[in-house]
Amino acid sequence: MSKLVRGGRRAFMAGLSVLPVSVARSAENLMEENVVAALIRKAEMKNAAFIRGDMAAWSMLVRIAPDFTLMQPFGGPTSFGFDARPEHLAELSRFFKNGEATLEVVQTYASDELIVLVMIERQRIEVGGLPAQDWSLRVTEVYRRHGSEWQFVHRHADPLVRHVSLQQAAALARGAE
Repeated sequence: MSKLVRGGRRAFMAGLSVLPVSVARSAENLMEENVVAALIRKAEMKNAAFIRGDMAAWSMLVRIAPDFTLMQPFGGPTSFGFDARPEHLAELSRFFKNGEATLEVVQTYASDELIVLVMIERQRIEVGGLPAQDWSLRVTEVYRRHGSEWQFVHRHADPLVRHVSLQQAAALARGAE
């Protein structure tokens, strides 16, 4: 289940709730909210398919931009582009298995050309042959309008959902085990 937290202009608009609906919420704002809500639903479905290892369903739900960037939760350099070859998708299917997730939307940002979703993916999953465990992630996803569709252009995910001490963060930054 998604929880949509609104900020900025949307919070201002909500503050105008004492005014008639026609004044407080323009058709443009309602359309923007509908687009964001639809993108959140699609993100829930695509992310759920991915962690189940169902790359066929995932592929049907996502439109990845040619200039896509990925900052993986495992760290390392940023990936550019996406390898959609069937062999790579099969490899991903074997790596991510039996996942279940809920999406907690922390914040959204929207313009005519970009939508940013800031989320917590609360999930339990088998990853890379490890037994099922909590694998919740802090995630930022960016979508860009391309004609009438929204393309996935960036994802950043990290496992730092729980607070870590300064010493733990320093050890991670150093690459210490």
